[in-house]
Amino acid sequence: MNAVPPAGKTQLRVGRLVKAHGLKGAIKLELYTDDPEGRFVPGATFTLQVPESSPWHGKPLTVREFRWMNSHPVAFFEDVDDRDAAEALIRAILWVDEDIQASPAEEDAWFDHQLVGLDVVRDGQVVGKVARVDHFPAQDLLIVKVRDDEVLVPFVKAIVPEVDIAAGRVIVTPPAGLFEDLPEDDNDDDDDAADTSAAVDDDDTAR
Repeated sequence: MNAVPPAGKTQLRVGRLVKAHGLKGAIKLELYTDDPEGRFVPGATFTLQVPESSPWHGKPLTVREFRWMNSHPVAFFEDVDDRDAAEALIRAILWVDEDIQASPAEEDAWFDHQLVGLDVVRDGQVVGKVARVDHFPAQDLLIVKVRDDEVLVPFVKAIVPEVDIAAGRVIVTPPAGLFEDLPEDDNDDDDDAADTSAAVDDDDTAR
């Protein structure tokens, strides 16, 4: 679990550590920010999302150096001085505290608290509300409350083309079936059973 941010703060995910690079502790990054040079300046400190069994659990991670190597973002961190130390951090997710009132620095980026509660609109109709945002290495998911069910919507431009915080809504263009009602199989079965009973009764009457 992530550390609870200070009062008036929220947490923003900015990167994931994906692969050790070389022998001196460098780690390749998967970036979740449009401003890596601004986020990964020397001295920048991150909260780590790692398993509780990790020796890094509950510890911060501080940038020593950030550079690009063959078009890949690579960072060196304090107390990570060799490949073994780097390997212990692979798959860790990096978070930073941000002021709740501040706007995200990246274009098309929002804090979780800005998205929760927004109406979800498809074809001009409200189909549900954003209940929460789940963060995964591959992509983020909007968890949409639809009546008593939850629908998982990939938070990607192709499916969520518009987020309008001021209007209190997100526009979705989901693939067919994502928000469709389940077939009413129970009713169909009851109707079939009724038809069968009627047919049996007719046959008995005929006899």
